[in-house]
Amino acid sequence: MDTTTLVLIIVAGVLLLIAYWRGRDLPLAGLQLAGLTLWRNLPLLLVGFVIAGVAQVLIPTDLITEWLGAEAGIKGILIASFVGGIFPGAPYAAFPVIGALYKGGAGLGAVVSFVSAWALWSVTRLPVEMALVDPKAALIRYAITFIVPPVAGIIAQFAARLL
Repeated sequence: MDTTTLVLIIVAGVLLLIAYWRGRDLPLAGLQLAGLTLWRNLPLLLVGFVIAGVAQVLIPTDLITEWLGAEAGIKGILIASFVGGIFPGAPYAAFPVIGALYKGGAGLGAVVSFVSAWALWSVTRLPVEMALVDPKAALIRYAITFIVPPVAGIIAQFAARLL
């Protein structure tokens, strides 16, 4: 078991104890809500893991390393930024794929730029944001955040070399 999992288990345990302290029925209610959330999102999780697994066996690691590896430099960061910006889906679908790319040889800079672009630029959300917020506000936000994913990737790539 890794440290992150252990910390999350401890946090969950502490929260269950706090819930019990506030009311004996609260931990069970919380666990029931967690179960419902899992049940609703299970198809997305399964599809995300299937896509990630199949991508790992279909995309050669040398290709991932060539295009997105640390040695790819700014080219890899820009490619990852672009792909992250057009990648559709919820975190349940995106993060298994991102994890597969990282395990397959993508550099830290490319992974950080992919995640940043996916979170900030998602072109699949742009029409909704324009319709529900305001086209001008959405376009200004996109323009302001345009530089963030590549810069975050460059910083991550530099930090990875130092650590």
